[in-house]
Amino acid sequence: MNRSDYKRLGNYIREVDVRNRDLAVTNLLGVSISKEFIPSIANTIGTDMSSYKVVRPNQFAYGPVTSRNGDKVSIALFHGDGCAIISQAYTVFEVQDGETLMPEYLMMWFRRPEFDRYARFHSHGSAREIFDWDEMCEVMLPVPSIERQRAMVAEYETLSRRIDLNRSMIAQLEATAQTLYRKMFVDDIDPEHLPVGWRMGTLGEVAEIRAGGDKPKEFTVEPSERSNIPVVANGVENNGIVGYTLLPTIVDSSVTISARGTIGVSIVRTYPYYPIVRLISVIPNNKLLLYNLWYQLSDKQFQGDGSVQNQLTIPFVEREDVLIPDDKILKNFDTRMTILHNSTEMYTKEITILTKLQSLLLAKMGQ
Repeated sequence: MNRSDYKRLGNYIREVDVRNRDLAVTNLLGVSISKEFIPSIANTIGTDMSSYKVVRPNQFAYGPVTSRNGDKVSIALFHGDGCAIISQAYTVFEVQDGETLMPEYLMMWFRRPEFDRYARFHSHGSAREIFDWDEMCEVMLPVPSIERQRAMVAEYETLSRRIDLNRSMIAQLEATAQTLYRKMFVDDIDPEHLPVGWRMGTLGEVAEIRAGGDKPKEFTVEPSERSNIPVVANGVENNGIVGYTLLPTIVDSSVTISARGTIGVSIVRTYPYYPIVRLISVIPNNKLLLYNLWYQLSDKQFQGDGSVQNQLTIPFVEREDVLIPDDKILKNFDTRMTILHNSTEMYTKEITILTKLQSLLLAKMGQ
């Protein structure tokens, strides 16, 4: 696309400043760096809500202060029913003519990482950097025919709907798995009168407990010949640089627990990886216990040791009481959970692919 095809955004948009003077609107929202409207978490006790700005469907809001958000600009298009109110710190604006520039098409442009880089570069200020309204109006973007805009928006929204559907399916699968676990191992189970073949024991009896090691000094998202050590932390997987790690032996089919600060079970891995120092790995001696232990440990309220912050240690974890069902019911549970887990993994991988397709579509806007 030629630069001559680019237009000045200020020719298509106008600022809107409607205040909640009559207190008619109570739906208080904020704007996230993921470019979505979200419920506000601000403490509004004693706050005069009449000065808050009103935002209506198909209007935009953005936070001019960019120095707080890293590389992202908080900007979103409001699709809600009725109206909402947002802080006076936000700037509200709208497209003047939707038949010339679609709001949804413009929002696609704002989702491009190139826009975030542009806004950060053109932000100014000493104590905090601002991407003000005048700078927003100077943004240059391609404005193709309305038919072309509609086609691009339709393609993008088709991908978005599929992503939302997959996330909904994942949530249903997780709810099904939780219900299945509670039905088989929690509801109507009396620890004092366990079924035949069941018993109580300690985690150290049924699993090997290992602590993680130092993390690599560098990470990459995609593995390569130089960067191929999987490292999991807080449910996020990266790839460590070969030669920059002091991690322990690879752990297979294990449950990992966050061992410091806010303690909780992090994630199940059924393939080899390296845990970092903040993680403890629980490796069941009987692989049929894997999913069962995952849920048991998720339900526990670990207190940990340490005065400054909670910290789990191997001896502490080994002493934890666990329910040990017989192998027959464990095999039944493992079979069902494997099916649910594989389905969840399939939907998750598809989300990754769909998200990449969205990124490609956004990239094509500037070509």
